[in-house]
Amino acid sequence: MPSPSNIPGWRRWFNPQSLSAQPENGAARLARRIVVSILGFSVILVGLVMIITPGPAIVVIPAGLAILALEFAWARRWLRRLKAYMKLYKNRRRGGGKIPRQHHPPTL
Repeated sequence: MPSPSNIPGWRRWFNPQSLSAQPENGAARLARRIVVSILGFSVILVGLVMIITPGPAIVVIPAGLAILALEFAWARRWLRRLKAYMKLYKNRRRGGGKIPRQHHPPTL
């Protein structure tokens, strides 16, 4: 993994590892948070519109969450949960990884 100092341009700005390596002043941190928020919520909004209109909403919405996850812990949790659901769905489609169902004896 390259160190944050030799990551070029915009990648350094969006790199989560660089946040701990480079101290930022309050104004720069706030500006970054605002830009990430606007960009992330805009991408999610476009994805929600794509649910109704033709488009790859299933790709765009997680991309918006990934952008928001750069700055917000709640977005990281949602993204992890979404990845777990997608993995479970993929396993179910292949026929494996089914969730065991609770079988209760019939009541009389």
